[in-house]
Amino acid sequence: MRAISIIFKRELKAYLRSPFTWVIAALFLLIDGILFQAFGFGGQKSPLSAYVLEQFFIYGGLSLAIAAVALSFRLVSEERQNHSMVLLNTSPIRDVDIIVGKFLAALVFLVFLVALSFYIPLMLKVGNKITYTQILVGYVGMVLFGAAMLAIGIFASSLTRYQLVAVVIAAVIAAVMSLLWKFSTRLEGTPREVLGDLDLWWMHYQFSFARGILNLKDVVYYLATTYFFLLLSVKTLEAKRWQ
Repeated sequence: MRAISIIFKRELKAYLRSPFTWVIAALFLLIDGILFQAFGFGGQKSPLSAYVLEQFFIYGGLSLAIAAVALSFRLVSEERQNHSMVLLNTSPIRDVDIIVGKFLAALVFLVFLVALSFYIPLMLKVGNKITYTQILVGYVGMVLFGAAMLAIGIFASSLTRYQLVAVVIAAVIAAVMSLLWKFSTRLEGTPREVLGDLDLWWMHYQFSFARGILNLKDVVYYLATTYFFLLLSVKTLEAKRWQ
């Protein structure tokens, strides 16, 4: 735990001191604000409704996915570019400590970004039939979805020392996993159910959390996806340690 704490504090300080991360935060809030204006006051349906809240979580989730990849793609690849990975490998720190510490730091900063947008659904709540439960469920879904995206980004970062390549790999993985439900609609029987259940976006977020629906299977899915990609990241570091 001490090693994880050291890595966590180191990465969190790096986030707080980096202008790049604050640019990401500003862009995330700007996009959310623009989408709120577009769908809250410019949509065809009545403004300040549950429909607008759903749209906010849908497009807020998309912008959060971009922010998550932007926050995570450099976490391991940058260490290799700066040759600081050698120091980590020769120190009494396990690969799992490195990955978990970096992931927790990124997750804390991502949760901070999500919290900054909380004023938007509160504005929707005023004078309308929107419950705090709907808002809470939506934000739980955003955090879980964001955590899975961070894990995918860290895995991509662990595969290569080139940050641009890591971004492309993370984007491809996320895009493929987010289109599995679309692919499943062309199939029948068990393959359709399996692909649908593995979908990253539609089945477990847009059709569930974004609508204020809390299902245990969706929570388990995102936790399992996060664990799976973090495990892959650890195994990748272990394999590269001996190269």
